[in-house]
Amino acid sequence: MLLVGALALWAIPSHIGRHGSAGNPATTTTSTRAAVSTTTTTTAPYEPPAVVTSIRPALAGEGQWTPADTWDPGPPSILTTTFRPDPSQPGIVAYAAWVRTATTQLALYPGYEGPGPTTQDRGPEMVPVAARATLLACFNSGFYEKDSAAGFYTHGQLYFPMVNGLATVVSYSDGHVALIDWEGGPTPTPDILTARQDLPLLVNDGTPTPAAAVPSTWGVTLGGVPAVWRTGLGIDRRGNLLYVAAPAQTAASLAQILVDVGAVRGMQLDINPEWPIFTTYGNAGAASPALFVPNPNQIPDRFLYSSTKDFFAVFVRTPGVTEQPW
Repeated sequence: MLLVGALALWAIPSHIGRHGSAGNPATTTTSTRAAVSTTTTTTAPYEPPAVVTSIRPALAGEGQWTPADTWDPGPPSILTTTFRPDPSQPGIVAYAAWVRTATTQLALYPGYEGPGPTTQDRGPEMVPVAARATLLACFNSGFYEKDSAAGFYTHGQLYFPMVNGLATVVSYSDGHVALIDWEGGPTPTPDILTARQDLPLLVNDGTPTPAAAVPSTWGVTLGGVPAVWRTGLGIDRRGNLLYVAAPAQTAASLAQILVDVGAVRGMQLDINPEWPIFTTYGNAGAASPALFVPNPNQIPDRFLYSSTKDFFAVFVRTPGVTEQPW
């Protein structure tokens, strides 16, 4: 079996703390002293709107975002939801996760085989033990290098050169994250901490790209069927990340799922049944790992020991720390 696998954010205002974010006015309090009234308006942390699908009636809780990191103080950094994306196939369920980038740090780790052969240090090949106290989530990355040549840069090491014209998720030393159409040449600039590429953009300007309708662009599928498990990564208008996974998807239908959850740009990650995985943790220290995407080919603690393929990890952001845990 051929293994076919595996954001511009604005800078965070200095007045926003570890769990600060933009949002809508929520509460107003009034205090009176010596007949002088002062009104103070506070801003509620932003959360994405519910996902609206065309299947009616909706199931209980369908499309409603639920916090997955209730143990972490402050506004939730990881929200998840499920919904049925296709009226013609009401049995198909899509899984979506939203990541608040203002309060998190995105990290990228090689596995012991993925993204591909290299003489460079592969690092821990798992979530470092010393970093697990603030681990929020982990999820699969993109294709093996042998299946689709693409750039891979992390921890100051360029494992494979960047390729112009490919969708790229990038994290920067000032804390923001981006998902872009890469045109920066083979070597990342010094302000980049991580960059992972995989195929062209699947969604741009909130719309599936023309390439999404060309099946041959999006990898070899198990058994040659067009609709398989597919995963994708997007970014919303506020610069937050969106992970999606669903069975029986073409590239075009995956693109639509990304649009449905609010992505303005998006990329395909891994495809085929073996690879989809999004793990959450029930407490600090990577305690009580759980599979949000119910894949029988994966186990909840997959990234707590040496991993075959490269993967992304999401940590609580630590003030003043820009380098990913290694």
